Amino acid sequence: MTTSGVELDRAGPVATVTLRRPDVLNAQTPEMWFALRDIGRDLPGDVRVVVVRGEGRAFSSGLDVSGGGPSFLAEITALPPEAAVERIRPAQEGFTWLHRPDIVSVAVVQGHAIGAGFQLALACDLRVLADDARLTMAEITLGLVPDLGGTKRLVELVGYARALELCLTARRVSADEALRLGLATVVVPRDDLDSAVADLVSAILAAPRDAVVEMKALLSGAASRSWPAQLSAEREAQVRRLRELAGLGE
Repeated sequence: MTTSGVELDRAGPVATVTLRRPDVLNAQTPEMWFALRDIGRDLPGDVRVVVVRGEGRAFSSGLDVSGGGPSFLAEITALPPEAAVERIRPAQEGFTWLHRPDIVSVAVVQGHAIGAGFQLALACDLRVLADDARLTMAEITLGLVPDLGGTKRLVELVGYARALELCLTARRVSADEALRLGLATVVVPRDDLDSAVADLVSAILAAPRDAVVEMKALLSGAASRSWPAQLSAEREAQVRRLRELAGLGE
């Protein structure tokens, strides 16, 4: 299925979402964000892994400033503040579903991931980078802020001070630095990108789905829980696993 520059392919429990605007380095439009939101809403329940990639030389060069981007920003600016805030919400929903507990999402990044492109990679649970990948949070150069979920995910991954530095300077982060900072799960030569993703997806699928869901919920919520709350969450999750493995159900 292809719509608004976004294509969805399905192979059993793996869904692949591909940005298909290689002529503009997969620059993003609001229509693409809404298409991503709809893909998340309509995703079949038996999908376990979602792979997100961009066609061609780059993952995504960010907001399409020569396409629908400026008109969308102008539309938001013209609205009363409360309505303007709500107008951004469906765009955010195109990204935030990639972090939900019932799937594991993997961004496959080659070339540039700029602005909204960087935020799309951050929205995924894991990031496999080619050695030519370059990550840039460039919104500050337009006098704007990241508003597609990128601020929280960036702080979670690299901490406040480093996230602030990356957002304020809009500097490019190489693949090697991304690996050091924890932004990349793995970095491989460009020619090995597909095989590295296939190996990672296979490893994820080899684990029992219910255990993966419990594990993801434990880890994704750990930072916001106190020690006692996290220990309690571990106990409860383990009891659920033991009962299910024993065929006891709820």
